[in-house]
Amino acid sequence: MEFEKLLDNRWSCRAFSDAPVPHEMVDKIIAAALKAPTARNIQNFMVWILSSKRAVEAVHASTRFTFGAPLFFLVGHREENAWVRGYDGHVFGDVDTSIVATHMMLEIADLGLGTTWVGSFDAPKLQGLLPETAGYELLALFPTGFPAAGAAPGPLHSVSKAPEQVSMEL
Repeated sequence: MEFEKLLDNRWSCRAFSDAPVPHEMVDKIIAAALKAPTARNIQNFMVWILSSKRAVEAVHASTRFTFGAPLFFLVGHREENAWVRGYDGHVFGDVDTSIVATHMMLEIADLGLGTTWVGSFDAPKLQGLLPETAGYELLALFPTGFPAAGAAPGPLHSVSKAPEQVSMEL
């Protein structure tokens, strides 16, 4: 899909069918994560593909924002492995992980799947239920699947500020 068209067509899906996501699509989403630029190419991130009954139940116990999705991607990083800017000590773990997650979100849309970025989840509870995630900062949870019949963008989807409100030429 042409990039501009992809940006125009991507929306936050909050209703999913129960159709399974093919493994080939999951592989493409992970490939998109690996193509994301990270500081010094450290690739300090981890993606958990949550599709087992145990993993999906853990997600449901950690957030109400599951929207009937059959599959979830959880994205995190290890703070101690992130690149640190020497000038001020800023740690780039969240920045790199956000770039990775955005690549994944765009690939999901390009594949004709739906998702939304869920930040409202109980990370400590999820880590307790999924000990494989221990030691990571959990940043994003993506319920993922085929949009349900009748699913549509929310009412604020196409509302944006004017360019001059968010950009400034110096």
